[in-house]
Order: sequence, then structure tokens, then C-alpha cells
Amino acid sequence: MEYPKLRPVEAFPTEVDGRQVLCLRDPTHYAEAVLFIPLEAVDILRHFDGTHSVLDIQASYVRRHEQLLFRDVVEHLIATLDEHYFLESDRFAKYRGAVEEGFRQARTRPAFLAGRSYPSEPQELRQALEQVLAHPEGPTDTIGASPDPIRAVIAPHIDFARGAVGYAWAYRGLEEKTDAELFVILGTAHAGTTKPFAVCGKDFETPLGPVRTDRDLVQELERRCPTLAVDDIAHRTEHSIELQVVFLQYLLGAKRPIRILPILCGSFHEWVLDRKLPSDDLEVQSFLEALHDLLEPQAHRVCLIAGADLTHMGARFGDPGSITPDLLRWIEGQDGQMLAPVVAGDPEGFFHSVSRDEDRRRICGLPPMYTLLHLMRGRTGKLLHYGQAPDPEGVVTFCSMTFPA
Repeated sequence: MEYPKLRPVEAFPTEVDGRQVLCLRDPTHYAEAVLFIPLEAVDILRHFDGTHSVLDIQASYVRRHEQLLFRDVVEHLIATLDEHYFLESDRFAKYRGAVEEGFRQARTRPAFLAGRSYPSEPQELRQALEQVLAHPEGPTDTIGASPDPIRAVIAPHIDFARGAVGYAWAYRGLEEKTDAELFVILGTAHAGTTKPFAVCGKDFETPLGPVRTDRDLVQELERRCPTLAVDDIAHRTEHSIELQVVFLQYLLGAKRPIRILPILCGSFHEWVLDRKLPSDDLEVQSFLEALHDLLEPQAHRVCLIAGADLTHMGARFGDPGSITPDLLRWIEGQDGQMLAPVVAGDPEGFFHSVSRDEDRRRICGLPPMYTLLHLMRGRTGKLLHYGQAPDPEGVVTFCSMTFPA
């Protein structure tokens, strides 16, 4: 491959066996491997943009470091990346096509994270989720701090282990606080989607049994909003909805029939940078109105769930410096200011709070939370819990919130 091109993957510094390396990880999970690249190879890798030949890369390296870079070194790096599907290449295109076709042909959406992020064996999963709900810092009884019937929930989408207390506050006793038959689950499309919103028409598998997607609603929503993307592929590996589905099946699957409407929300980054409201965009506006009007006649039987995390900061996300107590306190203060308009049911105030510093803290839950607030039409919420999950390479924050019926 004479002109190598790296796919859009996550790259962040980390330490392995006492050595600083660059970690490469594919958020779309076409590439399952996690690669660790020596830091001295970063000056080679940064030229993998499809416009620099191997010879160009060698010449640039000599100019920068005043030492030779042998062709076989570059070719070995190219071969390693291509072997693990990190490069845009004919090999990757063929592999991606096969993966996507296999997913399209599947009758259901497999539980992608089963055995990865949570147990795949049913009894082990039940025990794990019960431990989450019984978290010592969670609510002290089954109805927690919100005894009123619930119309909507904001829950974390961080993994169960790190976000256990947040899931406990969001889900403990939910079955007692809603008699909903339909759960509209709004998630963040971490790997992107071509449209602002992408719905999935497949049922969702879980280790505890399948959860039915309401295909009639999917089709009716598509009819009312022709620009909507019915994009099953965007849902293939996305965790922000899957983790909510697992909890719903655990809590309600054996008690009453439920169905879901799974909707991924794409990036709002262009509106953040332009300081324009997403709801002023005709495509977004059309979707929000269509979904609201579709749900309103059966509102008493519908529960909205936003799987949404908050701040993402640290070396893993491209920030300099380390995670310190002072930084965590600053983040908590900023998150608190941002959540005030969410509690007030003010989607535009929430958006302005994020966009005023061009989303410096990378609020990945912005799209689903903004969408939920629009659907709630001014109803106020109650913040039940705020949490942080720091480690040496970064911090993710999250919250649990409910909105009464």
C-alpha cells in the first residue's frame, strides 16, 4: 500500500509495562483489536492520511529527525494496521461489507456487549444487575427519592461497573413507578450516523431474552418524517441504548410485555460551533414534531429514557495534564450549572450551557438529553444523583434524573 490512510479511530497516550505508547481503538468495533504504537512511530503514523506515499513519509522523517527511516519499517507498520482493519483499504472494505451484510440479514440485533461489558450467562447477569441496584450509595428503598409516577428518565450509559450508583438511582423501583408498555430509548451515536436521528427496526437480544421493537411505530415515524434514517447498522455495536435495554428486560421482561422504540441521536457539533439551536434546523424540527405527535395519544403508556453521559476529559480524550482533585471539583461545578436548565425542562438553555465554550467538556449526552427535553415540553425534572468515574487517563461524569408523569 503506497498511500496508507488511517481510518477514523480513537488515539490517546497511555502506559504499558512502564513505557509510554499511543493506544489505537476503533469506536465502530469493525476493528476489535486494541493496538499500542510506540511513541517514536507517531511521526510516521501522522502522515497516514492517504496523500503521502511511503517515500514522502521517509523524506519527512529524515527532515524532522535527521536520520534514515527504512522502507521496511513503514511497510511493517502499514501491514500491522491493515491486518487489524485500521486502514482504509480494499481488504477493510471487503471485511466491512461482509460484517454489515451479516448484520442486515440477522433477524435481531445481537447483544454486542454480552460477555464484554456485562455477563452473558443469564443468572450471572441477574446477580450483577441486582448488585448494581443494591449499591450502598443508591436509594435506600425501592421508590428512592421519586415516589411519583415517572414519565421520563435520564440514566448513565457508562459501563455498569463504573456507573453502578447512577444506574441504581435511575432504575431501582422503576417497575413500580411506571406502567408504561412502550419505552422510547434515546441514545448517543458514538460512532456517528448520516442523519441527526437513526431508528432501528430490529428486536434487541439480551441474555435474558429478546426485547421487541415496535416496528409499526418505526414505520409510522418514517412515514411522518421521510428524512429519518432507519439505520440498523448505526445500532450494531452502540452501547448507549443496549445497556438501557438490558436493565428494562431485567426489571420488566418477566412481569409484563414491553416494547421499545430505539433512537440514536447523531452529533450536534456543527450547531455547537455555529452557536445555532438544533431545533432551528428543519430536519431536526420535523423529527421532534413527528415523534411528539406520534407519542402524545398514548403518552400515559409511554416512558422516555435517555442513555446519556456528561463530561469526558483527560488524556484519553485529547486533553493535556492529569486528572486532579481541583479539576474534578471544577468539572462538578460546570456540570452543575449545565444541569440546572435540564432540571428546569429547558432544552435551549441546556444547549447554550454546552455551546458557550464550544463543548469543551465533550458532553456526549447532549443530543439525547436535548431531544428528551423537547419531547417533555417544559416538564421539570428531579436530579437524583451526580457521579464521576475518574482514572489516571480521564474522567467521565454522569447523572440520574426523573421527570414525573
